[in-house]
This record gives sequence, structure tokens and C-alpha cells, in this order.
Amino acid sequence: MNEVGALLLIIALSVVGLWIIFYFVPLGLWFQALVSGVRISLLQLIFMRWRKVPPRVIVQAMIEGTKAGLTLNRNELEAHFLAGGRVSKVVHALVSAQKANIPLDFKMATAIDLAGRDVFEAVQMSVNPKVINTPPVTAVAKDGIQLITKARVTVRANIKQLVGGAGEETVLARVGEGIVTAIGSSLSHKEVLENPDKISKTVLDKGLDAGTAFEILSIDIADIDIGRNIGAVLQMDQANADKNIAQAKAEERRAMAVALEQEMKAKAQEARAKVIEAEAEIPKAIAEAFRSGNLGVMDYYRIKNIEADTNMRDNIAKSGNEPKKK
Repeated sequence: MNEVGALLLIIALSVVGLWIIFYFVPLGLWFQALVSGVRISLLQLIFMRWRKVPPRVIVQAMIEGTKAGLTLNRNELEAHFLAGGRVSKVVHALVSAQKANIPLDFKMATAIDLAGRDVFEAVQMSVNPKVINTPPVTAVAKDGIQLITKARVTVRANIKQLVGGAGEETVLARVGEGIVTAIGSSLSHKEVLENPDKISKTVLDKGLDAGTAFEILSIDIADIDIGRNIGAVLQMDQANADKNIAQAKAEERRAMAVALEQEMKAKAQEARAKVIEAEAEIPKAIAEAFRSGNLGVMDYYRIKNIEADTNMRDNIAKSGNEPKKK
């Protein structure tokens, strides 16, 4: 039993040792590179393990580049991997760009990759342009009619502007702004419906792709719907506002008239009070005239007779003005 256990232990240690050897000494990978025409030493593959660089990724990338006729540097590939780049994407992009006659070197490709963009997808987009559908864009023509427009923007990746260039959101925003400007400058919504290509030409002439990572090839109007009559709504709102202002001014004039009427009543009451006050001074004046001898008894009786005659005439006049009862 001891001999069997020792034999099993030796076999297990041998398997582990072989696995460690083949892990740090990738003979199969080295032979694959050798038969593919890639010159890389076995020692360098071992050092890649210690540098935390997967040898298979580098070797596969160099094999792909060599077969496509590219000259790749192993140190540059390792440096790009250690910087957080995607080596396989970069090599795929370089091969595709070479086949499509697109000027793209290793330095630019790695810069685009490290910037967070998919360089391989960008190369594919340069070969096969991408169509971007804009969200519904609402604009109002000069006649007040609202138009809701949808457009299809055909773009191609601009390799030179991928680093630092604006993305799809900026392109869509600029196209929407151009559509609003084009519709807003139209005299009538019928003019836009009759010639929708006028919008495309106007927007394209503005050079909306400046500073972006894309080149706009065409802008096609996919759909135009008629919305609300904004002009009529605004006129109604203005009419309501004018009516409210007129009502407020009329109420102000009415309040001023009521205040003036109350003021005139107050003045009348004040004048009446002054008359009563003046009439109250008459007996005092008569008494003073008696005391001073300026007024005699006959004069006083004459005044009373005149006063009585006046009262009688007033009563007759009032009774004559009353309506007769049937």
C-alpha cells in the first residue's frame, strides 16, 4: 500500500509539474507562431507571463497582422494591452482599413481604442455608412402651423476626428436645430409639404458635421405630420389677455365713478349742513337787530307773512306735482 501511495503521489506531482511547465513555457503557442511566420522567442513568451500579459493575445494578433501583410511590433502590442487597450480590436481594425484602402496607422488606432471608441466598428462604419433616425422634431412655420418632422441621417465615421470628436447625440441635436430653422424660415407650411427636400438642402449646407466624429452624407425627410395651429392658439391667448385687461380697466373706471359719486354726495351733505348752519344764524341776527333798533315789530311781522306765503306756495306746488289717483 505504501508503494502504491508513493506511486500515485509521484504521478500527481508529475502532472502538476508538467502543467506548470507548459503554463510558463507555452511550447504549443511558440510552435504556432513559428509555422505562421511570426518570429518570437520562447523566452519572450515566458517573460510575458511574468509581465501579466497573456501570450496568446499577442501571438494571435501578430499572426493576424503578418498574414494580412502588416508589420506589428511586439513591444507596442504589449504596451497597448498594459494600458488597458483591446489588442484584438486594434488589429482587426488595421486589417480592415488596409483592405478598404482607409489610411489608419497603429498609433491612431491605439489612440482611438484608448479613447473608449470601438475602432473596428468605426472602420466598418467608414465602409458601410450608418443610418441614424432622429426623434420627432417639432417646428412652426411663419403661418403658425406646427409641423412634426422625422429624418434619417446617413453618416460615415471620420477616422481623423474619432479622438476628441462629438458623438451621435451632437449630430442629432444639430440636425434637429437645422430642421427647426428651415421650417421656421418658411412662409407657409404648404411650402414645406410641397418641397421637403428643401429642408435637407438647407440643413446640409450648414456643415453640421464640423467637429464631430462623423461625416454626414445625406439627410432624408422620412415623415412630416401637421400639428396644431399655434398661430391661432397664440391669437386666442392674446385676445383673452386683451379682454381681461379691458375688463380690469372697465372695473377700474366703474370704481372711480362710484368713488366720485360718493364724493359728490359727501359734498352735497356738507353744503346742506352749511345751509342749515347759516339758517340757524338768522334768529340770532333778528334778535340782534331788535336789540340794536334796526328792526321794528312791523318789519318782523312782514318777514313772517312773507315766510308764510312762501311756505304756502311751496305746498301748493308740491300738491300739484303729485300724480292723480284713479
